[in-house]
Amino acid sequence: MALTGRAALLAALGSIPVGVLEPGWTGILAVNGSLALACACDYALAAPVRRLRLSRSGDTSARLGETADVTLTVTNPSRRPLRAHLRDAWPPSSWQPGTEVESSRHRLTAPPGERRRVTTRLRPTRRGDRQADRVTVRSYGPLGLFSRQGSHQVPWTVRVLPPFTSRKHLPSKLARLRELDGRTSVLTRGEGTEFDSLREYVPGDDTRSIDWRATARQSSVAVRTWRPERDRHILLVLDTGRTSAGRVGDAPRLDASMDAALLLAALASRAGDRVDLLAYDRRVRALVQGRSAGDMLPSLVNAMATVEPELVETDARGLTAMALRTAPRRSLIVLLTTLDAAPVEQGLLPVLPQLTQRHTVLVAAVADPHIATMEKARGDAEAVYEAAAAAQAQSERQRTAEQLRRHGVTVVDATPETLAPALADAYLALKAAGRL
Repeated sequence: MALTGRAALLAALGSIPVGVLEPGWTGILAVNGSLALACACDYALAAPVRRLRLSRSGDTSARLGETADVTLTVTNPSRRPLRAHLRDAWPPSSWQPGTEVESSRHRLTAPPGERRRVTTRLRPTRRGDRQADRVTVRSYGPLGLFSRQGSHQVPWTVRVLPPFTSRKHLPSKLARLRELDGRTSVLTRGEGTEFDSLREYVPGDDTRSIDWRATARQSSVAVRTWRPERDRHILLVLDTGRTSAGRVGDAPRLDASMDAALLLAALASRAGDRVDLLAYDRRVRALVQGRSAGDMLPSLVNAMATVEPELVETDARGLTAMALRTAPRRSLIVLLTTLDAAPVEQGLLPVLPQLTQRHTVLVAAVADPHIATMEKARGDAEAVYEAAAAAQAQSERQRTAEQLRRHGVTVVDATPETLAPALADAYLALKAAGRL
């Protein structure tokens, strides 16, 4: 019968009593002292862990769905070579499921007085700040029989930013904006627009645009052309209350609202408008004001990164008061919230006149595409009941939207995939109509 390496080691150290061994083992015990000495030497030759010096460098931010590389520099100040296994621990949401072991564990060899670098590749699955946990190092001797182990705190934070997937719609919206801005042949008229130039009348032009004085001075009828005003103020208001925590597909409603807000902010800044952000439920969660056009979008993305839905009912009066303080002059207030009947009827509608009497208000909400699928279901009794429930939910949603429209509010109700371009189109329509 042969002993395993571990049993032989235990016997060598004397942890297995001699009396329990078979007669054939007595010869092995003769090497007891030699094995014990080898193990002690192996332990002594392992590089000390606590004397190691560790530092970090690398990425401090990444968009959700992208990777971030964080480099750990390990300096071995001792006179013994370092042979180690290293675990760089981060929160579970720092990696895609199933990739943590491969990404966080490293083998490391560092001669005396030298340093080595290992890189941990993160692929976060949630927005927000991801902070490094401890670094655990297990240092082995040359025989690999014994090891020293210890941990170091090496602080580092990676901020995971919103992905801004709606960026792909920006070129087409900018093309439409250039038409409205008079850079192509299409120019608009309406209240709140700036006079651009005179041109000859063509059939189909609005007769109210005719400039009679200019017409009297020339042989053809002259009409005025207009371009949308610049330097308008837009306040993006994110409702971060409990309704924003509801998941549609794989993400909370708040994430879809953020994506739509970023597309609108990028478009409005190109149009020469000023954009501010307010995130609110019962208190201010984020506030961005007074940023220049070049700094505005990075500031919004950075502020949104750490905002999470709060499981509380939104204080509509507090939200309204804060919005009025943030936008003292006439502005476009874009409220990204819910169209659920109870929060709107009991919270928003009573205070809505305070906003609409001074500002143009646009409400944008995330619709669940599964409800529309349920509404079309047929085949058995359960499917019919689901269809009836979905139809009732859709009817209540439409009724709520109609109540808001009667107060002069523009309403955008769209699925997560279509909310961002629909909100951008609504902004361009308001701009074309001269309502900004």
